[in-house]
Amino acid sequence: MKNKNIQDIQIKKIDQTAVVERAARFQKRSIKKQAKEWGLKKVLSMIDLTTLEGKDTPSKVKQMCYKAKHLHDRIADLPTVAAVCVYPSMVAVAKKEIEGTDIKVASVSTAFPSGQAPLEVKIADTKYAVDQGADEIDMVISRGKFHNGDYNYVFDEIAKIKEVCGSARLKVILETGELGTFDKVRHASDIAIAAGADFIKTSTGKIKPAATLPVTLVMLEAIKDHFYNTGKMVGMKPAGGISNAKLALHYLVMLNETLGEDWMTNTWFRFGASSLANDVLLQLEKMRTGVYYSKDYISID
Repeated sequence: MKNKNIQDIQIKKIDQTAVVERAARFQKRSIKKQAKEWGLKKVLSMIDLTTLEGKDTPSKVKQMCYKAKHLHDRIADLPTVAAVCVYPSMVAVAKKEIEGTDIKVASVSTAFPSGQAPLEVKIADTKYAVDQGADEIDMVISRGKFHNGDYNYVFDEIAKIKEVCGSARLKVILETGELGTFDKVRHASDIAIAAGADFIKTSTGKIKPAATLPVTLVMLEAIKDHFYNTGKMVGMKPAGGISNAKLALHYLVMLNETLGEDWMTNTWFRFGASSLANDVLLQLEKMRTGVYYSKDYISID
């Protein structure tokens, strides 16, 4: 299953200073009241509400799914979140709880978060999640293989997991906090896209730094170049460390100015977050009532 053109995927040299400066400029955009309300609702619709802890129980997953279904109870005309994201063992629980809604069930796989398992285990992990009803799979790449320069292995592994996914969409987690440089982030992005990723994703949320605006910009540029070369769209998911609405709006500004309006939907852009939805709701409530409620106004889980 080797990509015959894998050797053509060259490491691109990224101007780190230019990327950091450009990313900083997105944070200086002025967002007026009407645009802010539209943006906050858009952010909410792009969230993968997530619980990925060793202490996860069916009750905790059910509670998260209930929250996902009822976020609009306090404020009318709110969209639902895009998906709930859980471990494979919790997919069936989540699938049952969100039945009758448009919310997707995403599952991590491939020995998340480390990726340190044989390919056969990763395939079984993914197949189990898909068989349990997962609509989307968030896999992690083998960072050790990547750092060792075994790019063919990384490509082939992604391509095999994509095959196992069937109709489920595949998000490929690069764990950018472990990659080290923008050059490596770009190279890993290019490999994942070439191998068939439906989305590329920054992080597991378990490593710091997780998502950052500059790293996400590097990945968006990889998506843009792929689209210009092939006409095929690939999605983007920054995950980890995006906990407030203001920062999320900056990501949307960057997305719109880099890739354009076609990517401004949850079909092509997601936020991996566990607490972002709360802050979005608090900000919308403040715009509606003029009162900024305390964080315990909305359930944490």
